[in-house]
Amino acid sequence: MPKQFDLLIFDWDGTLMDSAGVIVDSIQRACEDIGLPTPGERASRQIIGLGLIQALQTLLPDLPADAYPRLVERYRHHYLGRDTQIPLFEGVETGIGQLYESGFQLAVATGKSRLGLSRALETSGLEARFAATRCADQTHSKPHPAMVLELMAELDADPARTLVIGDTSHDLLMAANAGVASLGVTYGAHEAGDLRPHAPLALIDSFSGVHAWLAANA
Repeated sequence: MPKQFDLLIFDWDGTLMDSAGVIVDSIQRACEDIGLPTPGERASRQIIGLGLIQALQTLLPDLPADAYPRLVERYRHHYLGRDTQIPLFEGVETGIGQLYESGFQLAVATGKSRLGLSRALETSGLEARFAATRCADQTHSKPHPAMVLELMAELDADPARTLVIGDTSHDLLMAANAGVASLGVTYGAHEAGDLRPHAPLALIDSFSGVHAWLAANA
């Protein structure tokens, strides 16, 4: 069958890399460091995917503005101390390689900083597989459509032949706002009930399942 999609835009944290638990723990430790109550796991998971400042402002909207830089510094202290040890999900390295070899254009749209994504791409060895990337400190954060729109423009992709793959409602809303299809994964930060209202083409519970769905449908 002819391919349905040419461009596959992947989220990073919680979709390709098994980092949601470390992100939650780093948020909680950062709050403890500056004397704030520890936010719950679900609340912390809900803001994964947003740019860091936006995420912390959403999680802790009543903090004075001058408290966020200190919170960001403590979060980065805890996260960057462990980020090079965070694994890819099972099957990602092989699956991304096979999608690349099959002729798909692959891209990343992430709430990570440019420095953070560069570190992750280098550590994972996947950098050469992706034709383009966008990060939250380069353009508007999710769920604004800018990352998707910029990637499609850079890669000369047709919206009708572009698919966003992500683990959060922010990813799926970004796709909808950009007028492209989405695929939701339930093994990352958000639960199926968070994703289903945003009408993904499917909800999938493992990266091997994502790869199989793409092989059969994309």
